[in-house]
Amino acid sequence: MSERDDFLAWVGSDLYAAELAIHNGDADPRRALWSREEPVSVLGAWRNAFGLREVDELFTHLAESFSACTSYAFELRACDVVGDLAWTAGFERTSVSVHGEPTSYTLRVTQVYRREDGWWRVAHRHGDKGP
Repeated sequence: MSERDDFLAWVGSDLYAAELAIHNGDADPRRALWSREEPVSVLGAWRNAFGLREVDELFTHLAESFSACTSYAFELRACDVVGDLAWTAGFERTSVSVHGEPTSYTLRVTQVYRREDGWWRVAHRHGDKGP
């Protein structure tokens, strides 16, 4: 398996599971996959966060907002792996309850990853609803 194939397998398994978990109200799997080294950042569809403390607070807020996810899919449109850095760009399609109200939405999402101690970690996320 190539380095890119290994990375994409991680995106499709561990990262996917963490995103599904946060949409069901559990932020811990997402936290486990995020970098513990500065800089980290989120330019979010709902809220922005810069630095470890703000990113952690954002994850808590999201987990408290989400529940009852009935569908989550990530449509990868582009990615690359260059040494210890990687990125993905695609669409997240989600059906979930937000503050108890069922809703569905699609986000355009770009994420940046870095390898830390042999493991991929998310360092930056940008998500928006687009035009």
